[in-house]
Amino acid sequence: MRASLVITVLNEEPSVAALLESLLTQTEKPYEMIFVDGGSDDKTVDIIKRYQSISKNIKLFEFNTSRSQARNIGIRASGGDVIVTTDAGCIADKNWYKRITKPFDDASVDLVAGFYEMIGGKSSFRKALSVFLGIPPSKFSSSFVASARSLAFRKTLWQKVGGFPEDIKDTAEDTLFNYKIIKTGAKIVRVKNAIVYWKLPTSFSEAIKKIYLYAKGDAMSGIWWHPVKKLSTHNIKVSLVFLRYIVGLYLLLATIIWQVLEFPFVLLFVFYCFWAFRKVYFETHDAKAGLCGIGLQFASDIAVMAGFFSGIISV
Repeated sequence: MRASLVITVLNEEPSVAALLESLLTQTEKPYEMIFVDGGSDDKTVDIIKRYQSISKNIKLFEFNTSRSQARNIGIRASGGDVIVTTDAGCIADKNWYKRITKPFDDASVDLVAGFYEMIGGKSSFRKALSVFLGIPPSKFSSSFVASARSLAFRKTLWQKVGGFPEDIKDTAEDTLFNYKIIKTGAKIVRVKNAIVYWKLPTSFSEAIKKIYLYAKGDAMSGIWWHPVKKLSTHNIKVSLVFLRYIVGLYLLLATIIWQVLEFPFVLLFVFYCFWAFRKVYFETHDAKAGLCGIGLQFASDIAVMAGFFSGIISV
């Protein structure tokens, strides 16, 4: 079995060297590493070319294209029977490639979902941020949906579902790709210790923008019922966020006419703040992070609703 590593990059000058270093020091070396640049205007391409002089199995393609198209270009150019993906901004654990490809020794396995951990979250605020942006280890289960940050699949499966959807622009393309795979009844194996480390955004605005784009991509994907996530399907959860704020706004306006509703409104507000605190504290065991989580909850709610609305009108 030959497994090709396919990675898309765009303006990743600050992070691509760290990713390459982690890939070159894997306990089991990739058959080939294919980088597809989507039109970087920084030094990303120069850095990759420098590493090509170190390792002859690094290949680089340059296109001015979307992430979905770049993934498909890299896969078509690959010589492996299995495709492994991660993203710039990640650092692979030294055993990641070995662990994510090992299940393919079983010929019945079609796709392997690895895991990712957030790093760079030493402050209480950044610990709280990781809860809103990533999947905590406690949530890794049989319903975990694979991310392209840590993913492997047979090339024949990619061909069967028509590749990554190129009508989805730079967000949620892996969500729709995995959804189409699940619908085929493919055999999926989840490997918790096949880990890449994903660095938290460096600023609050960058984090909120990511949440906005995730919600926009979910809306554009059109997935209203996921056969694995079921009631936790992202678009159902976003609809419930809208419902919370509609009810909250109604109660707030109603207190102007019926003052007796002031207490229920305040009670619900306090409960929501406590729920946000508890959600973060449960994962971080940091009371300060829990308090940061209250503000982040409201900020992420706004970003989610704005992104979802933008995605709906973009379809």
